[in-house]
Amino acid sequence: MAQSDIQALFEAWNNALQTGDPKNVVSLYDTDAILLPTVSNQVRHNHAEIEDYFVHFLAKGPQGKIDESNVRILGDIAINSGVYTFTFKDGAVVQARFTFVYSWNGRRWIIIEHHSSAMPE
Repeated sequence: MAQSDIQALFEAWNNALQTGDPKNVVSLYDTDAILLPTVSNQVRHNHAEIEDYFVHFLAKGPQGKIDESNVRILGDIAINSGVYTFTFKDGAVVQARFTFVYSWNGRRWIIIEHHSSAMPE
C-alpha cells in the first residue's frame, strides 16, 4: 500500500460529495465511524448521524482541495492528516485541518474516524 493510494481516498470522498447524495458519502464510512465535523458541534457516531450532517453540508455545494497531506500507514490502519480548503456554491471559502483514519476491512479502506476543524486564525 502506497501513500498515493491513501491520498486517493480523499479524491473518492470528494467525488462522493460532488454527487450531492449523502448516502454516497456515508458509504465510505464504517458503520460505527466517528465524525467530528467542521460546521456542527455534534459528534456523529453512526451512519444515521453522519448522513444527517452531510444532508446539510452537501446543500452548500462543497468542493474540497487538499493543501497539505501527511500519510502514515500502520498495517491495517492508515492516517491522512493535514489541511484542506472547501469552496462552496455561494462563493464562501473555508480552510480546515483534517484527520482521516482508515481501516482495511479485507476488501477496501474505510473511514473509521474523520475530524475536521476550521482554522483558528
